[in-house]
Amino acid sequence: MEKKEAKKRIEKLKKVINHHRYLYHVLDKQEISDAALDSLKHELYQLEQQFPELITADSPTQRVAGEPQKQFKKVEHGSLMLSLEDIFSEKELKDWEDYLKRLEPSAQFEYFVELKVDGFAIALIYENGLFKTGTTRGDGKTGEDVTQNLRTIESIPLKLELKKCIKDKKIQESLKKAIKMGKFEVRGEVFMEKDAFEKLNEQLSKKGEKIYSNPRNLAAGSIRQLNPKLTASRPLKFLAYDIVTDTKQTKHSEEHQILASLGFKTDKGKICNNLSDIVDFWRNTAKKREILPFQIDGIVINVNNNALFSKLGVAGKSPRAARAFKFSPKQATTRVLDIKLQIGRTGTVTPVAVLESVKVSGVAITRATLHNEDEIKRLGIKIGDTVIVERAGDVIPDIAKILIDLRTGKEKAFHFPKNCPSCSTKLKKITGEVLWRCPNENCPARKRENLYHFVSKKAFDIDGLGPKIIDKLVDEKIIIQATDIFTLKEGDLVPLERFAEKSAKNLTESIEKSKKISLPKFIFSLGIRHVGEETANALVDCFDSIDKLKKAKKEELEKITDIGSKVAESIYHWFNSKQNQKFIKELFTNGVKITNKKPSIKNQKLKGLTFVITGILPTMTRETAIEKIRLFGGQISESVSKITDFLIIGENPGSKLKKARKLRIKTINENDFLRMLE
Repeated sequence: MEKKEAKKRIEKLKKVINHHRYLYHVLDKQEISDAALDSLKHELYQLEQQFPELITADSPTQRVAGEPQKQFKKVEHGSLMLSLEDIFSEKELKDWEDYLKRLEPSAQFEYFVELKVDGFAIALIYENGLFKTGTTRGDGKTGEDVTQNLRTIESIPLKLELKKCIKDKKIQESLKKAIKMGKFEVRGEVFMEKDAFEKLNEQLSKKGEKIYSNPRNLAAGSIRQLNPKLTASRPLKFLAYDIVTDTKQTKHSEEHQILASLGFKTDKGKICNNLSDIVDFWRNTAKKREILPFQIDGIVINVNNNALFSKLGVAGKSPRAARAFKFSPKQATTRVLDIKLQIGRTGTVTPVAVLESVKVSGVAITRATLHNEDEIKRLGIKIGDTVIVERAGDVIPDIAKILIDLRTGKEKAFHFPKNCPSCSTKLKKITGEVLWRCPNENCPARKRENLYHFVSKKAFDIDGLGPKIIDKLVDEKIIIQATDIFTLKEGDLVPLERFAEKSAKNLTESIEKSKKISLPKFIFSLGIRHVGEETANALVDCFDSIDKLKKAKKEELEKITDIGSKVAESIYHWFNSKQNQKFIKELFTNGVKITNKKPSIKNQKLKGLTFVITGILPTMTRETAIEKIRLFGGQISESVSKITDFLIIGENPGSKLKKARKLRIKTINENDFLRMLE
């Protein structure tokens, strides 16, 4: 960037940042997120570092600012370590309270709110006042014994002693008795402060060791080290939030007082008598979250009355009387360098914004979907715009807002083309749909996408044959369509750039191995429009051979669960195409063999139940979870509907969660799901 252009950009950035600072600090308003504002400040700082002569006194940047173990032993929890149901809006908060009031119409509701530290949940057991056992949450019922590692954390007392007097004498006497005689259980989070995390990651990077994406992952990884000396070298802390032991406490707020009196670090929290107080606490906490020394991702709300809390009971994965009120997704600002069109294997044309690289939630983002032509018009986006990008759900990042005030006049409008950018065929839009499509089945872009799909993990799963290798093979005209893959020889590959004899041999062996394929994977590999992994499995349940499927009538297909007239039409049309029939015949001629072995059903625990998965599961891949559902007799669906029984939620759940809540579908996490299989 030239100095003259940088000067104009700096002046505009200062004006916008000061405007939002005024809204935030003076008017107590917020038009963009803290993360987005921080991103603008960071851009300003970088420009000033590049052109230090442009720094002025009024710039926003110039403000004064034991022995190693072989394995962990399993320990059963005395009472379940439940996780919390999430809510994300004031409406959901109101819906929750209405739900509680329907269950207990005569009850008076008082709440206790506290910070939700983004850490690693553990339970501490004290016997006769001495720290005896420390365990992880595990599946909620059984955790792992990590006592040696927890002993290295100085904020965890090795001996319980009353540091402060408790006003309620009954509680004080009961507490003294519980400490001296019997077990005393405390629960909380192990966490790492932001500064300590950054320093440790820096040290790990210098040593060439693995660095962590966030403090929570580092804390969890540190606690699960078999060598306690390594854990001791990590700057971990503990925040207590719950007492399982009965010490005559009648309110959750009293438990925080007890924890503080025993020398535990705990959040003071706040008693709230209504939802308005809770929302105020939530908003105020959101505003200061970036300046806190540790990461938080929301607040926790508990019904303060312990007797009422217990009476309300448990629903699925969580107590009915508690919720985690999460903050909105993290955001950042960046600039749109270009807008490109992506052609899918079925011809769908998706506009994608090419972005100046920016980190959102610890991940570098360079692209964001613009969905369709209508979305481009709604946003009014131009090439060169400064935008707020957010990463939420299990999809690629979205552009949330255009910062029009930062425009220079040099931005370029984007006009959606009338012809396919790959093959120049006139694009078509089906009535009732928002997406433009390339109707040319021989479109080079579509053919490449089909090849990528064909060799993917859920299809033929050819190890070593990824998009880059496919591109080389297509560019060199070694393969034209998928059937050609199974005729490849080592001699075809060796002449290619960077293809040694060994890698050529490995790939041909991998191709040979992939020729044996299950019927569901074979159907999925064909790339039939609307036919995903689950639809392929549903087809196999009704038609146990490819020949039977080829002869299926539309009426037969429509009778299958989750297959409507639109999907049935697509399947019927595909198998009745002479070109596609020839394609399948050539696959078999080139050695492909379908194995009709169905996975044996372990038992019928999940029979009659339909599951949908959203987000990233903590310990297993989505494929593993799907396999388990099928092994236990359950059904898996790609979309949430009225027939869905359970939505399994992982990290960063997508729009499926919103739909599940609307339809009142039961939501569970990975631990709940695994407990169903026990």
